[in-house]
Amino acid sequence: MLKKKNKIDKGRYGIYFIIPYFITFLLFGLYPIIYTFIISLQKWDGMSLDATFVGFNNYINLVHDPVFYQSIENTFIMWICAFIPQMVFALLLAVVFNNSKKLKGKEFFRAAIYLPNLITPTAVAVLFFFLFDWQTGAVNKILLNLHIIKDPINWFLTSGSYRGIISLISWWMWFGYSSIIFGAGLNNIPAELYESASIDGASAWQSFKSITLPLLKPTILYTAITSLIGGLQTFDIPYVMTQGQGGPNNSVLTVVMYLYNTAFQNSNYGYGAAIGYGLFVLILIVSVITFKFINGNAENE
Repeated sequence: MLKKKNKIDKGRYGIYFIIPYFITFLLFGLYPIIYTFIISLQKWDGMSLDATFVGFNNYINLVHDPVFYQSIENTFIMWICAFIPQMVFALLLAVVFNNSKKLKGKEFFRAAIYLPNLITPTAVAVLFFFLFDWQTGAVNKILLNLHIIKDPINWFLTSGSYRGIISLISWWMWFGYSSIIFGAGLNNIPAELYESASIDGASAWQSFKSITLPLLKPTILYTAITSLIGGLQTFDIPYVMTQGQGGPNNSVLTVVMYLYNTAFQNSNYGYGAAIGYGLFVLILIVSVITFKFINGNAENE
C-alpha cells in the first residue's frame, strides 16, 4: 500500500510571516500612541516617578492657548507659501519633460531637481542661514553689487522675510520630488487620448485642461495630502534657523516646535502630549477637507 503523504498546512505559514509586523506595530506604533494619550491626561515633568492626574485639563488649556493658535497660523502660512509654487513648478516641469521626447539631458535635469530632496533639512537650514546673513551673506552681496539695494537687509528681523525664507527652502527641497511623482502620473495617461483630441482640433491648453488635469487628479490628491502632512509637521528647518526660539515674536514658531519646547525644554510632558494630539486632530481634519476639495467632483466628471 502507498503511504499517505503528510499534508502540510500552508495557510498557517502566512501567519508566521506577518507576526513580526504586528509585534513591531504593537511595540513601536500602537503602544506609543496609547501611552502618549495617557501622559496627556497627566501633569508630569518627565523626571519624577509620580505624575499628577489632571484629566482633560491639558486639552482645555490647549483650546484657550493663544500661542498654540499662533503656531498653527505660522505653520499654515509657511506651508501654503511653499505648496502653491511647488505644485505649479512641479506640474510645469513634469509636462515639459513628458512632452519633450527629444529633449537632450532630460534624465540629468530630473536627477538635478531631485537632489535637494536628498540633503538633510538641517544642513539646508544652516546653508540658507549663512546665505541670508545680513553682514556676510551672499544674497546681500549680490544685491548690493547689482545696485538693487543700497544697504544690507537683515532678513531675519521681520516675520514676513523670515517666513518667506523658510517657505523658499521647503519649495526648493520638494518641488523636484513632486515633479517626478507628476511625471509618473502623466506616463499613465494613454497617448491615444491626446491624439484623438488633436484630431478633433483641440489646442494644447484644451487637452491639458480636459485630459491631463482630470486624469492626474489622484496624483495631485496624493501629493497635496502628503505635502500637507509633512508641512504641518515642519520642525527642523525653522528650529535650526531660529535656534529654537521661533523667530521675532514667535512668527515662525510651528506646532511641532511648540510641542518640542513645551515638553523637552520646559519639561511639561503632559501638555506637550496634548499638543501632539491636537496636531493629530488638525492634520486629520485638514486632510479630509483637502480630499473633499480636490476629489469632491470626481464622480461627476
